[in-house]
Amino acid sequence: MEEIKKSQAKLEELERIRQMEINGEFDKDSGIDPPTLELKPDMIDYLKKKPINAIKNKIANFLMKKGVKKFIKNKQIIIKEVIGAEKLNSVKNGAIITCNHFNPFDNFAVEHAFNMSKKKHKHLWKIIREGNYTNPPCFNFFFKNCNVLPLSSNSETMKNFMKAVKVVLEKKKHSILIYPEQGMWWNYRQPRPLKQGAFRFAVNSNVPVVPMFITMADTDIIDPDGFPLQEYTVHVFDPIYPDENLDKKANINMMMDKNYQLWCDKYEEVYGKKVEYNTKK
Repeated sequence: MEEIKKSQAKLEELERIRQMEINGEFDKDSGIDPPTLELKPDMIDYLKKKPINAIKNKIANFLMKKGVKKFIKNKQIIIKEVIGAEKLNSVKNGAIITCNHFNPFDNFAVEHAFNMSKKKHKHLWKIIREGNYTNPPCFNFFFKNCNVLPLSSNSETMKNFMKAVKVVLEKKKHSILIYPEQGMWWNYRQPRPLKQGAFRFAVNSNVPVVPMFITMADTDIIDPDGFPLQEYTVHVFDPIYPDENLDKKANINMMMDKNYQLWCDKYEEVYGKKVEYNTKK
């Protein structure tokens, strides 16, 4: 049998992941991102208030849903199972959805799980990095016009961002996907330490966090980079609510710790081994 040649770029990315794990740099991206352009306030209409932006938003969301179905049908993304999608139904107001981040398109699996719930009248928004909006690597129209909330290095833009997050969660009562590990590590299976941002948003708006964790298994299909295509199982957990008896800081830490522990427990259950990092002590 002819040996399958693996992408040199992906082999280098795996080596970067190994080195970042050794150095404890868990929140950095494993890929090499282009320089980020600054997102200024006049460059984005977060809540699509302008009629033309509202129209583009509807078109982009419609095409995105069709695209997700096409990716699944063509086995570009393989979702074996979604376990616990019904747990989203108990959330009547807005929510923060968290998920481990290991692929540029793992949000399609989250979107698929979200659409399996009965929250048909609600939308899933996504917090994305600044560069994915100002100089998106691909799918420019979708990154610009879907339900996205890009971060910014501009303080004035971030004020508008924070206002938009509160409107989406508290007034519109939609859900927002955020990757609390912050960086993406390609096909990395373990949960990584979490950052506080997602849980701060939840506490500030008094909404729950609904953790999701995607586990993977190799398939017989080889991807364009020469590696086995991964088959996903999406695990949806019970919502984690802020505790009215705790102050803000304690609530953030409590919710973050619970989220991380749920992920670790599921990892150990599915893969049959402990979460262990090769980090220098």
